Amino acid sequence: MPKPELNPEIVEDVPWSETITDYDERHLIVYLRLLDAVAAGASDEAMSRIVLGIDPAREAERSRNALASHLLRARWMSDNGYRHLLTTGAH
Repeated sequence: MPKPELNPEIVEDVPWSETITDYDERHLIVYLRLLDAVAAGASDEAMSRIVLGIDPAREAERSRNALASHLLRARWMSDNGYRHLLTTGAH
């Protein structure tokens, strides 16, 4: 399993699978930070800029798409993907 990274490269559309991907494993910290930011009431612009490292003023469409994609996957991970982590273990 790839090690979760603090500042991994962010793609616009998260690769989707019904199982955890290498991308998911590298982006676990990003997913957790996004879920925490949502719970804290952070704005989309703040989450894009701070968590994803995308300037929404300069890259509005990429910012919206990447945020939506990563939030969807983060929610999937919290609802489904975590089961894989419990059975295989995160390193």
